Amino acid sequence: MRKDIEIPKVTGVEIAVVLETNPIDNKEDWNVYILNRKDVDLEMVVIVSQGFSDTKTTSVFRRKIDKLPANSYQKFELMQPELFALDNRFQVTFFENNRLHDKTFIFQAETIQKGFLRDIEFLGKKGILIK
Repeated sequence: MRKDIEIPKVTGVEIAVVLETNPIDNKEDWNVYILNRKDVDLEMVVIVSQGFSDTKTTSVFRRKIDKLPANSYQKFELMQPELFALDNRFQVTFFENNRLHDKTFIFQAETIQKGFLRDIEFLGKKGILIK
């Protein structure tokens, strides 16, 4: 029975952590974006995020996006710098053409920092990207 279950490989969906200046208080914020580089819309996108290490675990944060249009992106979370010492997991589940897809992205501890910022042309911003 298990051999009959097809789990589709997820491509074209990425997570980026971006350092941006907040226009309200002129302070730097680390924002998390989901990118849809596909030519099709993603529907019922659910993102579950959590930070963890051997000794600590954060609360689970859930976010739902009804529709993420083709070739677009959306900011969905503000990240506190205290979390950078932890591994940060983002589990993304969505429907594409009425088929359920799922992928887990993990930013390892200490990989979110200014020294690792790179240009993300799709966003027009600097950040850390996981494909």
